[in-house]
Amino acid sequence: MKNKSNYRWFVLSVGVLAQATFAMSFAGIPVTGVLMRDAYQFNLFELGVVLGSMGLGVALSEIIWGILTDKLGDKTVLIIGLWLAAGTFLGIALMFTPETQSSVSYLGLSAMLMASGVFSGSINSSSGRTVMSWFDDSERGFAMSIRQTAIPIGGAIGTGLLPWVTYSYGFKTTFLLLALMGLLVGAFVLFFVRSKHQPSAFNAQQANTMSPLKSVDVWKVTLAAGFLTVPQMSVITFGGVYLRDNLSLGLTSISVILIGIQIGGGALRIWSGRYTDKHKNRIPLLKQISVVGGIAAIALCGLADQTVLGIVFLIATGLIGHAWHGIAYTEAAVKAGVERAGTALGMIGTTVFLSSFLSPILVSSLLKVTSWNFVWAVVGVLTLLALPFFSLSESAKIHHATVEK
Repeated sequence: MKNKSNYRWFVLSVGVLAQATFAMSFAGIPVTGVLMRDAYQFNLFELGVVLGSMGLGVALSEIIWGILTDKLGDKTVLIIGLWLAAGTFLGIALMFTPETQSSVSYLGLSAMLMASGVFSGSINSSSGRTVMSWFDDSERGFAMSIRQTAIPIGGAIGTGLLPWVTYSYGFKTTFLLLALMGLLVGAFVLFFVRSKHQPSAFNAQQANTMSPLKSVDVWKVTLAAGFLTVPQMSVITFGGVYLRDNLSLGLTSISVILIGIQIGGGALRIWSGRYTDKHKNRIPLLKQISVVGGIAAIALCGLADQTVLGIVFLIATGLIGHAWHGIAYTEAAVKAGVERAGTALGMIGTTVFLSSFLSPILVSSLLKVTSWNFVWAVVGVLTLLALPFFSLSESAKIHHATVEK
């Protein structure tokens, strides 16, 4: 029993590693946006499409990967996704970089990055279902938050590493590095991780469990998560451009600020997971995060041209934008049940990464006709729109408890 108890933490650490590998590319590539704009000669709209395309790919594939995870098992899906994503990055390195072509179409690069997102989408559902399988409800919020912390941790590594690699060695080396990471982590999963998935027993249980796709409660959390993603992705994808163009900060300062947001966001995810496991208050905390995040972005709207306060509220907006992931993913999975957790995680991943695709396009489009002040106001309002969904979910829970009494 002791070995089994210890092994679940090893499995979680592998899930963290896989998620961090994905996050290195997902969060690290946008931070190279300042360099990408010059090297590829993209305009602001083209840059927005490129930086959001990986999120679109994940959004398009999440539910499919979730269903496949429930049917085939987390290990199989995880390895397939890691290796296919690695192959796509290899293709980008060889055919879609300034070092290999004198002129690269933004649509061609976007399509390849979207494909990498399609394959990377497997990582979210498969590693999330692993957590649901190996941990009971008294630890799931904490464990899922640790897994979700891999995104800001991997993002912090990507934020610090990829711009430096790109600046020093070019985009070809950057994408080759991402391909190598996916290949190595997939091999590690293949040889050192065992799955708890049991097809015959699972299929019998699944047949008696309602699909999360038909669950209003799961959809409420899922839709709310899409709105909460807006501040996170706005800061990740265009925070560097804002700091560079509007506040005249250098690349080193920008990297330090964005790395700090990633690390601080990871710490908040772990805290929120442990806190809600103890107090059983995932929905109330998600409501508070929505309010605080919306207020922070709206405050940034009024302070966007002030260097110190602009940086402070950008950091606050980014931190709050990272804090909610673990508990929202846990809430969706718990509402669906372990047997359908992969599908539920695929659903929430769909809205999260669809928002990840749309947010940078929204920001770049608004900047064409307005200012950074208006951009951050819109980000704040969209963050607050998550609140009604969580309020509806909490009301339904209270009503259900009253009926049971």
